[in-house]
Amino acid sequence: MICAFIIGLSKAGVKGIAVIIVIGMAYIYGGKASTGIVLPLLIIGDIFAVIYYHRHAQWSHLLRFLPWMIIGVLLGVWFGKDLSEDIFKQGMAVIILFSAAMMYFFERSQIQRVPRHWSFAGIMGLLAGFTTMVGNLASSFTDLFFLAMRLPKNEFIGTLAWLFLIINVFKVPFHVFAWETINIDSLIIGLYLLPAVLLGLFTGVKLVAIIKDAHYRKLIIFLTAGGSLLIFFR
Repeated sequence: MICAFIIGLSKAGVKGIAVIIVIGMAYIYGGKASTGIVLPLLIIGDIFAVIYYHRHAQWSHLLRFLPWMIIGVLLGVWFGKDLSEDIFKQGMAVIILFSAAMMYFFERSQIQRVPRHWSFAGIMGLLAGFTTMVGNLASSFTDLFFLAMRLPKNEFIGTLAWLFLIINVFKVPFHVFAWETINIDSLIIGLYLLPAVLLGLFTGVKLVAIIKDAHYRKLIIFLTAGGSLLIFFR
């Protein structure tokens, strides 16, 4: 229930805490099985976020990122099934921590120019797509990419809402037919957890409304870096 509540918080805009969901659910249900339980709950959160923040979405940035993320999902379907969980977690933790350090430097240096080269969107999109398929852990890469675009708070949340709704719906057939992690049992568990997700959504909206834009960016970087350490030392 705590993890489900955090799903709601994250989808309402309190970004950078998704790693707690993944670690907690994997501890209870197992790494692979937990992805099938979490995905429908994420989609419900995405629908809420799109309804609430849709008018703030920045489609030019989203469309730069989305094709690469789709390719990353397909790579995750193909290679992720047999990938060593320890290698995956530790490698991803290092990459996320390094990315968070770069974003911290970016913030402190007050550089206003955003990365425009296609390779930045390509690398971050591929990593986000692969990690979201294997462990629902794309948020670290997506958060860092869209922070680098210097989007204001509401535009940041609205753009990610549409991105994840599209990607998570795209993942469903692979979880149902290829990995068989979404089934009747996983959906029943999800129904029990749904009230906690809804409570998290409404709580998150209230929290985001009182966080100033400048503080919001620093909070996301801090939580993202902390999440990478949790993955590494889990």
